[in-house]
Amino acid sequence: MKRCGWARNELAIHYHDTEWGVPQHDDRVLFEFLILEGAQAGLSWDTILAKRENYRKAFDNFDPAKVARYSEAKCAKLMLNEGIVRNRLKIASAVRNAKAFLAVQNEFGTFDKYIWSFVGGKPIDGKRKVLADVPAETEISDALSKDLKKRGFNFVGSTIMYAFMQATGMVNDHLVTCSRYKEIG
Repeated sequence: MKRCGWARNELAIHYHDTEWGVPQHDDRVLFEFLILEGAQAGLSWDTILAKRENYRKAFDNFDPAKVARYSEAKCAKLMLNEGIVRNRLKIASAVRNAKAFLAVQNEFGTFDKYIWSFVGGKPIDGKRKVLADVPAETEISDALSKDLKKRGFNFVGSTIMYAFMQATGMVNDHLVTCSRYKEIG
């Protein structure tokens, strides 16, 4: 199987072959990626993939209603959890983002409906030939980041949101030479 060059270890290969770039419309999974992409800021995605199951346990399987109710005591307990990135700002961000996520669901019916509106409801075909063609951010990720920040989200900069868009299939950035490009497209 021909893959994108970044998929180099067992976890990354499995993620690449089964999830990355697949259009995602499940609100719980979208919340999971929102939190994980924010946690990844300044770190490698491999680090987050290795901690993903721990994150699922620590953050109640990414149930935004539960995470939105986390107390300061719960956040302090998470700071002791060696299975996740123990960064006070990123943990607080997960709680803040859960509250904002619920507000978006309340306004739009689903987070999915809101987030996919930025790409007209269908994936953008990146048509990337080499990894160097893949941008770190775009005008759409800029607009998405700006709107999320306006709604009270944080750890949602344009680069983070472009990675979110790639992960959730809002953009197909598999290289055209990758087997997954046509499977997803």
